[in-house]
This record gives sequence, C-alpha cells and structure tokens, in this order.
Amino acid sequence: MTDRNTALTPDCPPWRRRRDRLGAYALRFLREEDGTFVVFGVYVFLIILFFAGIGIDLMRFERDRAELQYTLDRAVLAAADLDQQLAPRAVVEDYFTKAGLSDFLASVTVDEGLGYRVVSADASSDMQTQFMHMTGVDSLKIPASSTAEERIGGVEISLVLDVSGSMNSNSRLTNLKDAAKDFVDQMVDNTEDGKLSISIVPYATQVSMPGFMADTLTLTDEHDYSRCVNFESSDFTTTTINPSAEMERTMHFDPWRYWEGRDDNPPEIVGLDGQNRTLPVCEAMANREILPLSKDRLELKSYIDAFTARGNTSIDLGMKWGTALLDPSMQPSVAAMVASGNIDSDFLARPQSYSSSDTLKVIVLMTDGQNTSQYYIFDQYRDADSEVWWNEEEKKYSVYYPYNNMYYWPHKERWYDHAYGNGTYEETTRVCTYQRYGYCYNYAYQTQVIDEPGEAVALSYADLWAYTTMREVVSELYSPWNSNAWSHMFYNKRGAVGSGTKNSRTRSICNAAKDKNIIVFTIGFEAPSSGQAVIEDCASSPAHYFDVDGLEISDAFASIASSIRKLRLTQ
Repeated sequence: MTDRNTALTPDCPPWRRRRDRLGAYALRFLREEDGTFVVFGVYVFLIILFFAGIGIDLMRFERDRAELQYTLDRAVLAAADLDQQLAPRAVVEDYFTKAGLSDFLASVTVDEGLGYRVVSADASSDMQTQFMHMTGVDSLKIPASSTAEERIGGVEISLVLDVSGSMNSNSRLTNLKDAAKDFVDQMVDNTEDGKLSISIVPYATQVSMPGFMADTLTLTDEHDYSRCVNFESSDFTTTTINPSAEMERTMHFDPWRYWEGRDDNPPEIVGLDGQNRTLPVCEAMANREILPLSKDRLELKSYIDAFTARGNTSIDLGMKWGTALLDPSMQPSVAAMVASGNIDSDFLARPQSYSSSDTLKVIVLMTDGQNTSQYYIFDQYRDADSEVWWNEEEKKYSVYYPYNNMYYWPHKERWYDHAYGNGTYEETTRVCTYQRYGYCYNYAYQTQVIDEPGEAVALSYADLWAYTTMREVVSELYSPWNSNAWSHMFYNKRGAVGSGTKNSRTRSICNAAKDKNIIVFTIGFEAPSSGQAVIEDCASSPAHYFDVDGLEISDAFASIASSIRKLRLTQ
C-alpha cells in the first residue's frame, strides 16, 4: 500500500499530483452537506431573477398601455364635444401627434347628428420584451380602445328670471335678454327635437300665469282679473303642486301708485293698459306671465325680448314655480294644456318622474337683487262688498259710512242718505232778483229737486281694487272726510310677507329641489351681498353659482348650457 508521501516523491509526475489533489477535494465536497444548499440557492436565485424580469416586462407593458389609453381617452372626449369646431378625426390625430404616439393610432370612427356625437377610436403598439423572450415571447401587443359620447337626452329646464324694477339699471335687462336668448339657441341647436322643454318663469313681486295654465289648476274665484297664487310657508317645503287642490288667488291690486281707471271709457283694469301707469302685485300681461314647456326657438326668444322690468323681488315665488314645472305632480295640468293646444304634444308625459334615468331636470335661477316685501289683501277684504258705490252712467263714486248711515259724494263733497244714482236730492241755488248796471242788488234762494241719472251699485273689494289703486281710494274717496283714512283703507286692509320670511322660504324650496336631484344653477347678476348669499346657498354646489357683472352674464349662461350637456366615456 502506498503511503501518503509516495505521491510527493520526485518520481511522481506533476499531472498525477494535480489529479490526486482534485480527487481529494471532490471527495471532501461530496462528504460535506454545505454544497447541496449552495446549488439549491443558485437555482432559487435564477428562478427569482427570471420572474422579476417578467414583472419588469409587465410593468413596462402597463406603463405604455396606460399612456396610450390616457391619450386615447382625452382625444375622443375632446373630439366628441359638441362645441368642438374641428373635425373629430383631426382632433384625435392631433392629440396623438402631440403625444408622440401617432404611429400607434389605428382607426377613428365618428357618428353624429342633431344633438349628439359619438367618437370611437382604436390604437395599438408592440413592446419588445427584455426577459420574457427567454420563454419564447419576444413582444407584447398593447391594445387601447375608447368611445366618448356627448348627447343631450331628455332635458327639462326652468329659467327663473328676475324682472323686478332694479333690472332697468345699468342695462341689466338688455344684457339678460341677450344672454338668455343665446342660451336658448345653444340648447335648441344641440338637442334632438322633442327632447328639450324650456319653461320661463319671470318673477317680480309675484309670479303670474297665463289663463290657459290657470284653467288647469284650482284657484279661488274672488275675481278673474289676474292669476297669481298666495302660498303658505309650508308650501315651500315641497316641490309638488296639486292641480285639484284649491289655491288662494292673489288679489288684483296696486299698493304703490295713484291711478283710477273706472272712469275711463271703456274702464281700464289695472295692468292691462300697457302704459305702465299702475303696478299691480299680480300683473295680467302676456310678457309678465309664465311660458310653460316650450321647444319653439322663436317663441322662447320672442318671449324673452318682450320682458319689461318693474316691481319688487320674490325669489322664493320664482323658485317655487320653477320647481313645480319640473315636478311630476304637474302632469295632469300639462296634459290639459296639451289637450287645449297650448303645449306641444311631445311633452304629454312631462314632467317626467324623478327616477327617469334619461331625463335631466335643471333650474337656472337669476337675480340682481334680494327678497323684498310681497303684499297681499287680508281675507275679510277679498270677496266681500266694500263701502264704495259706483254709478257707471255718471262715472261717480259714493262712500258709505256705517256709523252715521250716510253716503259721502266726493264730487259734491257732501253727505246724503243714499248713494248717488239711487234717488233724488235737493239743490239750492242763489238767484239774482234785482240787477242794475251789471251789479246784483238782491238775491233769492231757490231749491229744486234733482233726479239722479244712472244707478249706483256696491262694489266688491275685488272690483274696487282692480280698477282703482289703494292710494287713490284713500286720497280721493276717504281722506277728504276721514282723518284715519290711511289706516282704514290702506294699512288695515293689506299685509306683507317680509324679506326674512321670504329668505327662509327660498332656502326651503331650494333644498326641496336639490333633494329631488334637480340640478340648480344660480346667477347673482350685480346683486347685493344679501341676495348673493341666498342664491349661492340655493345652488347645487359652489361650482353651480355664478357671480357676474355686465356682459359676464352671457358667459355664465354659456357655461351653464355646456354643463347641462351630458358628456361621458361609455367604454
């Protein structure tokens, strides 16, 4: 047996010595377990490295896909905008060119018509892999597809516009007319026929209805000179109006000016002469009444052009009627107006249910002021007979005073036991019995019985207020003999809803509208801070409120028109 030193003798060749050393190392390695774990670790490391490489490839893929999809989404959204003047295909191509991705745009498809535009586009690119090629995958295809649509479906709009007296200042009424007419054009131009209805609610001290609309509701019948409604505070907590429930008609009266129209020939009812001599709380003039549910561009714009501005400001009443014209409770009323030929048959089923997914309900509320007093006649002076009598043939008044059971004749400035025209009276005159050189030296008194022509009739308060303003009644009929005339015939017969109550009512009806998901845009047009606060709170959000001056009102209406259009990604 060769001992250990034999391999080291000079007789042992070098290659044998190297072989023996390697064999010894290998034998020792096989006998130790540490080598097994090293090999396993190497394999694990290679596997981790492989999957990490695949992850890197996938991350690169997602990065490139996100960039391509983002560019495509933005491009088709811009191209689908109905305000976009460039060709939709050119818009998409321009987006890709500026993003340096023009080589990846595959196709662009455009479908458009009245009130809608649909733009679809596809893009794709190839990404060379860095690690996955070891598995035979040399590249990954990156697809992107997007469709954007802008379409105006069913839209119900109430334009609630301030036409109070302050709108005459600083060309506000002129600027409002231009802005509102442009708004009508934008909405009609971009809406499929029959899907857009616009109601216009002009408001001042009150909100007046046309006769054909009032006929579909149940108003009290004290008079038929005009058609407004006195609401209670509780009415502002709901968007509904029940057409079959009785509503209190506003009295037709003017609490501000001095004017008498009963002695005109023919008699002139306050507010119908068109000469702006009187200012009734409820005005029965076509250009001051609601225009319900119209789609006719010419009708809408002509109506706006005819606006006149006067009276106090009742934002709460304007908002109440604007909301009611969007509420499904008005369907029976609208159906009746369709049947009478005053509303287009396209709107027979309107206002649509709040749950209707294809109908957008919008209010645009504008004011240049703040809530001011709204006047009304106390109940006991609404449908009772007044103390005033009228002789139509002679155009003469008489005033009955119950405390002495006598009648005052203003034209005679004397008291009699009956109204003028319902009997006879004695008239004493002085007659000259001796005259010389143009001078009378002696007089005699003669009494004769005068037969009164015509017939006096007691006027109801409704008739009295309609033809003669409250101030005129006080000044001409009562003040000559009654020191308490202003209390008796003015302050004791009419009341007022003040600004504090009206602000609270406005808040209530705005909240009720928003609770029904009605979109409320509001515009403060050179309004004082208190008015701005009310309508800013009324808006659906701060972004739905516009504070504008001068010609900026056109920008506000244009922005609202664009916002109304529903623009969305559909894929």
